[in-house]
Amino acid sequence: MTEPLAFGIGSGLFYIHIPFMTVNNGPAISFRTMPGAIFKRTCKALGVKMESRKFKSHDEAQKVLDNLLQRGIPVGCQVGVFHLIYFPKAYRFHFNAHNLIVFGEEDGKYLISDPIMETTTTLLPDELEKVRFAKGALAPKGRINYALSAAAISNAQLRSAIKSGIKRNCRDMLHIPGNIAGVKGINYTAKKIEGWRDKLGEKQAALHLGQIVRMQEEIGTGGGGFRFLYAAFLDQASEIMNNDKLLLVSDKISKAGDLWRDSALQMSGIFKGRLNSQKDYIDSANLMREISAVEKDAFQQLSKIKL
Repeated sequence: MTEPLAFGIGSGLFYIHIPFMTVNNGPAISFRTMPGAIFKRTCKALGVKMESRKFKSHDEAQKVLDNLLQRGIPVGCQVGVFHLIYFPKAYRFHFNAHNLIVFGEEDGKYLISDPIMETTTTLLPDELEKVRFAKGALAPKGRINYALSAAAISNAQLRSAIKSGIKRNCRDMLHIPGNIAGVKGINYTAKKIEGWRDKLGEKQAALHLGQIVRMQEEIGTGGGGFRFLYAAFLDQASEIMNNDKLLLVSDKISKAGDLWRDSALQMSGIFKGRLNSQKDYIDSANLMREISAVEKDAFQQLSKIKL
């Protein structure tokens, strides 16, 4: 099992702009499905039995974690990033849907595997407790995930999981009602961006764009990175399913990833003060509309491929 396969089977690619929620006084935007949902979907499709728990008691949360580690079971933890001491300061803000893996204990410290970091790191018990029980939106409440049992995965089971994952992702990107999710959600954000400079003023509008870039490029693998991950999934799926048509869609998703990176550069220019005219905001909005069109075309084509 590779990360792209797990991501694709769990229908991880997504976009949503939640108008009634803010993060650090900026827009609440996500470029992928919630990690817990990806995890559950993939495990269910592959017959892996998992347990997910939240806690009211901090002491109980630590006791359960320690017991699992003593049994040699790695534990996924949902955490807030603001107090993660090993994060660079630029990455620390009030975001509570980050996930890491605790895989052991050594010298009174927990051994941590975090997707942001290039090497494993450590946290003291009180440091881990603080991030596991971070306050605010999407508060983790000590949430953990761990495996109960798993069996060998057959090729037929893997093919079925890929098929269902693709079907669900096409639905999520193309057919969710309303205008804030999927490809329609990208256009929703584009329209908002066009009005921010006049509505919010130059300083706050630039901060809003900075928030998008942070969510896109600094948390997890962000907007462009998740597109490249999904493209890799389609590459691997094409071999497993023996269907070269998936490679054509993979190329289009990779193009969307490139455009997301271009979008981040454009918005960063405004955030850093190099660009500040209304035309620059319109250019940012138009880039997002182009991304929406590319992703809509890709998922429409993907939905028509017989697997």
